[in-house]
Amino acid sequence: MIEPASPAPPVDDAALSARPPTFDRRRAWLITALIVAFMLINHADKAVLGLAAVPIMDELGISNSTYGMISSSFAVLFSLSGLAVGFVSARVSSRVLLFTMAVLWAVAQLPALIVASVPALVAGRVLLGAAEGPAASMSMHALYKWFPADRRGLPSALQISGAALAMLVAAPVVTWLITAFGWRSAFVVLAVTSTVWSLVWWRLGHDGPYGQEAAPRAKALPAGGGRAPTGPERLPYRRLLLSGTVIGSVAAAFGASWALALSHAWLPVYLRTQQGMSPGGAATLISGISALSLVLLLSVPPMADRLRRRGASDRWASAAPQGVAVAVAGLAMAAFPFVDQPSARVGLLVVAFGGHAVAFPMHYMTTSAVVPPIQRGAVFGIVAAAGTLPSLIAPYLTGHLLDSAASPGAGYTHAFLLSAAVMLVCGLAALVLIRPERDARRLGPHRGAGPASRAAAGATA
Repeated sequence: MIEPASPAPPVDDAALSARPPTFDRRRAWLITALIVAFMLINHADKAVLGLAAVPIMDELGISNSTYGMISSSFAVLFSLSGLAVGFVSARVSSRVLLFTMAVLWAVAQLPALIVASVPALVAGRVLLGAAEGPAASMSMHALYKWFPADRRGLPSALQISGAALAMLVAAPVVTWLITAFGWRSAFVVLAVTSTVWSLVWWRLGHDGPYGQEAAPRAKALPAGGGRAPTGPERLPYRRLLLSGTVIGSVAAAFGASWALALSHAWLPVYLRTQQGMSPGGAATLISGISALSLVLLLSVPPMADRLRRRGASDRWASAAPQGVAVAVAGLAMAAFPFVDQPSARVGLLVVAFGGHAVAFPMHYMTTSAVVPPIQRGAVFGIVAAAGTLPSLIAPYLTGHLLDSAASPGAGYTHAFLLSAAVMLVCGLAALVLIRPERDARRLGPHRGAGPASRAAAGATA
């Protein structure tokens, strides 16, 4: 008599879903390279108006306040679109999101080329801001899908280094185009570059394996009834956003973004009109600022990864560096207008506009330490929207200060002192508020925290 075959052992879906994804090093670094290029184009688009400000203001006969308004119009929809796309990112792939942004960047250059006027410049900057608002947060979200939590320091730094590379590499190129062929040529080249990148990304830019838990699978009820296994845990957004770590991360981004917005809109104008530099000399100094940013970006976040792997807390590995960086840059911002010695003034200016750079990758790292992966894209969008509000405020406010001051020099001094105060407050707030391990314990154990945070959360289980 033949006995019936024993039934196959049941497949443990929970065990299968718990298996860590395979790290595809080659593909991950290819995606990183594409995202660095994406961010380089992103920041070149932001900077082109400032680099072309003097010839545009001369040609169109516009005042400082009007130019400040044009520059600030970039941020009218910037934060709102970053917030909206953050929530959409849970349902739409990063491949589609980044492709759409890059195509819109190209389209946004057209109004200024078709009709050179204040309304056309405003229209182009508003569209560009709407398309670039989600760029940093969504490209970081796309990058995190290709790297495990303890390997994100260097990729995060490289992603943010696109800003430094834009000023280090693109600023001299864009300045040369403006000087040799007129300011419109820079807009044309950037439109073509965005189009080419979008085509390459559509071919190669697929989503990675980390964060696939954001789309939970339907599971059959267990035999004998009962409740089906639940998907990834979600936490109320109010609890996440009111945690000290997220608030402190927003503060660090806000302080750093204030300096960045001032740099993009007014630093080239200041160097040419107040420091008497030629276009090439101003571009060289801006490249020097970017070189400092790049050095910090390529050294501090990877060092934070190493410290975490050796058991250091997220507070000291990731929180302290970003708070200190923003505060020190604020001190330099307050000092350099009052220093007469040229080399000392240039050194302080470089620290003021380049020393805050590490806050950008590290505020994402500290935020992700307390946010479940399924909600990471949305929270990144919210953090980016709040942290980048200075793009709306700083350029116009600076133009107003210039027009209302007794002299342009006095106006710039007032603007720099205001910026320094904002940066100091934000840097100190980041130092005090960011506590990833503490907030992970308060929020409860969940997926997606960094190594130290997961350990802290697990200790309460």
